[in-house]
Amino acid sequence: MKLWGRATSMNVQKVLWALGELGMDAERLDVGGSYGGLDSSAYSALNPNRRIPTLEDGDLVLWESNVIVRYLAARYGRGTLHPDSWNEAALADQWMDWMQTTLAPVFVPLFWEVVRKPPSQRSPERILQLSEEARRVYGILDARLADTPWLAGSTFSIGDIPAAVTLHRWYTMDIPRPDLANLASWYERLGERPAFRSSVMTSYEPLRGRD
Repeated sequence: MKLWGRATSMNVQKVLWALGELGMDAERLDVGGSYGGLDSSAYSALNPNRRIPTLEDGDLVLWESNVIVRYLAARYGRGTLHPDSWNEAALADQWMDWMQTTLAPVFVPLFWEVVRKPPSQRSPERILQLSEEARRVYGILDARLADTPWLAGSTFSIGDIPAAVTLHRWYTMDIPRPDLANLASWYERLGERPAFRSSVMTSYEPLRGRD
């Protein structure tokens, strides 16, 4: 099994985390960002979008991070990472897609404004605006977590991975944050998982923009 993508990418971290939860290894190849390689003919033959991650598992080539996580869980983690219950499986899918449609469109621009841009190009007004939008979106997670310890139900699953992959950055960026007790408790529970610590709670300093 091969995983293409730099380890500082949140989308790659989703896959690394899933692999860690399953006790599986994959050969990871650095592409994207400062490593380049996305425009090579060899990589574009694997992924015509020229983005990361891309997974090779035997003859199967997959891209789109959530799809890769679903595949790994369905093939190698039935009843553990992938819920057996139809209801919990549907809820897991719901929260995975919610990250893409609702959380990511707010969080990614906020991360770019606070971290990726050089200090001279950052807009305090834009940071405040995006922080307020993120407060509302993370409040949705907080409300869900008032009723259940994990997003899909009583046990950790793939439903937690996409949204939770943002939390280390959310809690360590220099931004105003609301006091969301349920979200904080979720982050503490996640921090007890070795695969989360090794794949997600890592430095993003190489991504920091500098003047």
